[in-house]
Amino acid sequence: MAMTDPLGDMLTRIRNGQRAKKDSVLSPASKLRANVLEVLQREGYIRGYSEDASGKHPALRIELKYFEGEPAIKHVARVSKPGRRVYSGSKELPIVRNGLGITIVSTPKGVLSDVEARTENVGGEVLAEVF
Repeated sequence: MAMTDPLGDMLTRIRNGQRAKKDSVLSPASKLRANVLEVLQREGYIRGYSEDASGKHPALRIELKYFEGEPAIKHVARVSKPGRRVYSGSKELPIVRNGLGITIVSTPKGVLSDVEARTENVGGEVLAEVF
């Protein structure tokens, strides 16, 4: 059966990996996933990610981050889903936890956090929220 929400699958792998206290998790590779991971790394939610070509298909190895034994990501949720796409202008981008969290947005200028999208004055599809 084909996967209908690859980004949601990656976010779930991250969530499950952190609950199981894993050092890293594997996710199938794609450009969108790599761009979302780049935002998470820039914002300090993961240690990093790398290409893993050891298997049959290319994958991304995601290095999870912990602080004093607690996961750096307390909550990660998919906002725009295949059945219901959510778009927002630069002025209407949601603020997560009064600015303590981030919203990941797919814009014409690439995948950005909500702060970067407001700075660039672009809106787009609201992919996920993280705090």
